[in-house]
Amino acid sequence: MKNILLSLLTFTLFSCSSQEEKRPEQETPKTQKETEKEDPEIIEYYNQNKGNEIPSKSSGAVSNGKMENGKLLPFYGENFTYFDKGSYLGGRAFVNNKVKEILIASYQQLKTEVPNRKFKIMESANKTGGKLAPHRTHQTGLSVDFMMPLIKEGNPYYLLDELGTMHYLLAFNDNGEYGKDTTVTVDFNLMARHILILHQKAKAIGMKIAKVIIKIEYKDELFATEYGKKLKQSDIYIVRGLTKIINALHDEHYHIDFKKI
Repeated sequence: MKNILLSLLTFTLFSCSSQEEKRPEQETPKTQKETEKEDPEIIEYYNQNKGNEIPSKSSGAVSNGKMENGKLLPFYGENFTYFDKGSYLGGRAFVNNKVKEILIASYQQLKTEVPNRKFKIMESANKTGGKLAPHRTHQTGLSVDFMMPLIKEGNPYYLLDELGTMHYLLAFNDNGEYGKDTTVTVDFNLMARHILILHQKAKAIGMKIAKVIIKIEYKDELFATEYGKKLKQSDIYIVRGLTKIINALHDEHYHIDFKKI
């Protein structure tokens, strides 16, 4: 079912990364230093496109907008990486400068709180915003997709993190269990923790989370966790209803829209 719904996504995104050399699966992601040495093309692209010091300007709606002076997210961080080389070099990792600041600050805090955890940022926006096929939003540089953190038997699980754009095609059931191996599950507590940190860092610079989109059936699992209970009591809006297609598309990542307070 999901493969049918995502046929457009497969064509659009997989074409960007099909020329890449496939990496072997690994239990633990490579360190930032090791990866930088492996792929200088990414480092060069970031240095050439990270942008100027002029603040970004986002205008219009997330589904019909644009952005000026967009800033490129770093592909590598000490505890995070962007999820796909083809998507990155294809110019799909730009954000408003304030969103970039929020994201980096959130990962700095997560490094202190969960020092051995690695995270993945997924797609954001084009350099000037506008349509980012096949996404229906992501047009103002204020929207970002984040890969769901996974666990297996209580331990961090990373073997599905290296699929690149094909990660969008993964299917998880209503309990957050991976369809091909139900011992692999979404780490709902860590996801809630990250969302709360993002909101905190956003508020510190005059922004806030406008909306969180996840598979609706996940909310019971999410709100049952330690940090999920705090999330439920917060002023963060988590969608209450989605179309069948959009709901099915948000089982392996969570989408966040930011806005000014």
